[in-house]
Amino acid sequence: MLAWEMLRDHEDSVLVDVRTQAEWSFVGLPDLSELGKQPLLIQWMTLPAMQPNPDFLDGLVNQLDGAAPSRIFFLCRSGARSMAAASLTAEAFAAQGKTVECVNIAEGFEGDLNENRHRGASNGWKARGLAWRQS
Repeated sequence: MLAWEMLRDHEDSVLVDVRTQAEWSFVGLPDLSELGKQPLLIQWMTLPAMQPNPDFLDGLVNQLDGAAPSRIFFLCRSGARSMAAASLTAEAFAAQGKTVECVNIAEGFEGDLNENRHRGASNGWKARGLAWRQS
């Protein structure tokens, strides 16, 4: 629950969900309303071909209104896309001389596959009992 606690305890911390529109719609979204926040929704890859989103960084900068928060958490289904997004974002801020800690939520929203090859039961945002909702 480290990410939740950091989002709660640090006013300028931000959560960026880099999954696809379909995942947000059909799987659900982190619900940060208890913290007085909302996740930023910016696709890292786009459907149907799962191609990299060439506008990812611009979209992030726009949603941040040009600000550089002290810490940005990145979330995807199981931690791979969010790791790539965190790395690229950290490099981009560093190139501008800005210090922003970019943190990958390694377990992701749905977590790893369990013994039945299902996600969302063994680890991840949902399995850890963190707030989420479906649209």
